[in-house]
Amino acid sequence: MIKVLVQDNESVDKALKRFKKKYEKAGILKEFRRRQFFVKPSVERKMMREKAIRKARRIFEEQNN
Repeated sequence: MIKVLVQDNESVDKALKRFKKKYEKAGILKEFRRRQFFVKPSVERKMMREKAIRKARRIFEEQNN
C-alpha cells in the first residue's frame, strides 16, 4: 500500500504529485492491467517472443540510421 504523509505547509497538489510518482514507480496500474484477464502460458510466451522481435528490429534500425 502506498502512503503519502502530507506535511504542514504542503499543498494538496504537491502531495498528489508525490503520490502519483510513487504509484507509477510501484507499477500498480501495470500489474492491475496484467491481472484483468488470464493469459495462457503459451500465449504469454508467444507475446513475449513477438515483443522481443519488435524491440530487436527497432534497435537494429536505429543502429543502421
